[in-house]
Amino acid sequence: MIANARMYGVSPAVAALWRELLSSIIAAADQDIELLEHAAPAPIEELWDRTDMAAVFMCGLPFARAEPQPVPVAAPVPSPATFGGEAHYWSVFVVRRDSGFNTVADTFGGRIAFTVPGSQSGCIAALSYFQALHPGPDSRSGHRPLFAEIIAPTITPVGALEAVVSGDAEIAPIDAYAFELLRVHRPDLAAAVHVVGGTVPTPIPLLVASPGAGEALAAAFLAAHADAGVKSLMDRLLLERFVQPDPAAYRELATRFTAATQFWHAHPLAAVAHPAFVW
Repeated sequence: MIANARMYGVSPAVAALWRELLSSIIAAADQDIELLEHAAPAPIEELWDRTDMAAVFMCGLPFARAEPQPVPVAAPVPSPATFGGEAHYWSVFVVRRDSGFNTVADTFGGRIAFTVPGSQSGCIAALSYFQALHPGPDSRSGHRPLFAEIIAPTITPVGALEAVVSGDAEIAPIDAYAFELLRVHRPDLAAAVHVVGGTVPTPIPLLVASPGAGEALAAAFLAAHADAGVKSLMDRLLLERFVQPDPAAYRELATRFTAATQFWHAHPLAAVAHPAFVW
């Protein structure tokens, strides 16, 4: 059986903290589980296709669409006050600090960076956000793409952030919890951008197990914050506690995915799009 927290290993130091945290929780549960390394650019989907997952972070959208669906183990509750003690998150739209952009709309006509087409925080949340802004097919103004280009997949939140900082894109949606981790552990990178907007909150990525693998670790995750040593690690990872996820809460993500991709198939978001983002 394997465990992996690649989704939120936003720097080598943070990845090491996650390994230490997972090791501590696995030890508390007295389980024989391997901490598997699976770093980018290896496709993260390869992890989710495995049949030996014990505790692997999974984006809520692929979780909602998976057949068979993995077994929910635990969901993190980020500690920053903006999360309100809930196991949810959203996407923040970031631009270069020296860009002169102050709103999302200021970047229209420029380039946008997404992570991968199946990512909730790195792509689909933004598509839903832009869909709500679009005048619709009956508008007298007709359809004009909001952006000049959707650049090549950036794979990770850090990749999307670096695309903005380097000038390869004007704007990118970033997982809000990942961005908080970057503020603390990569302040050099986070300070090079500023936030100009955000999407609505949705259920946060969760730790899952393969169907039939059981939920041996669930109780250990839920009790982790009560152990002073483990809580110290959680504090450094900006975690308040872990909670039991409700699979039903993630179903709406699949519905939003269908609505957003169908809409942008009919009304292209950008004049030029990398083939990965042609819906």
